[in-house]
Amino acid sequence: MKMNWATIFLKDMLLFKRRLLRLGYVLSTLFAPLLYLVAFGMGLGKSVAMRQGSYLDFLLPGLVAMSSMTNSYTWVANSLNMGRLYFRTFQIYLQTPVSPWEIVAGQTLAGMVRGLFASSVILGLGLLLGSHLHLTAIFVLGLLLNGLVFAAFGVVVGLKSKSHEDTGTFTNFFILPMAFFCGTFFPVHSLPWWAQKIIYLLPLTHTNRLLRLPVWGPETLMSLVLLAATAGFCITLSILFIRRYSE
Repeated sequence: MKMNWATIFLKDMLLFKRRLLRLGYVLSTLFAPLLYLVAFGMGLGKSVAMRQGSYLDFLLPGLVAMSSMTNSYTWVANSLNMGRLYFRTFQIYLQTPVSPWEIVAGQTLAGMVRGLFASSVILGLGLLLGSHLHLTAIFVLGLLLNGLVFAAFGVVVGLKSKSHEDTGTFTNFFILPMAFFCGTFFPVHSLPWWAQKIIYLLPLTHTNRLLRLPVWGPETLMSLVLLAATAGFCITLSILFIRRYSE
């Protein structure tokens, strides 16, 4: 059978299925967002006053976006990095008649599925805890674009990291700050004006906006365009890196 993007995607899905059968793996993956949901949503949330709805209603979309980001990125970045440097499975892709865009497509779609699974679990638990969040087309589209952005970013990091520790460096300097400052736990407008200018350039900020906006409008369209442009940039960069790959 000729290898294409679907083959690469199926390979990663089979690995994901095997890991899902291990309860410890699932719990370790979802432990942090579940901890935030229970501690902040049910504990601190009772003493936080919001203009509209409860703090749990504000927190849940942010945790869904954060889970999608971290899981989409981590799955792709780690698997691609390990495949390149240790197992040499990435080099097999390059020896087969498969184009760079198909490699990127297979890896990115696998990361998106991983992110959607994690965010769906958090969303389901939040609804069970009493959140009144309403799922809209904007919510779904924003979540899909978020997974695409960070899975594609994971491909970039996985291709450029010189060691497994390098992926952790990217996580500490890019993923972790976005998780805390892009509107997950508190509104962005509560920060100083100069910090807001920086944070509005980051993709997770726009995902959080989309997951909380109930109707279409200029802000919705702007966030969708920025997320799509970021995804397109990361995908283009990944294809370029694969074409120039020489390890």
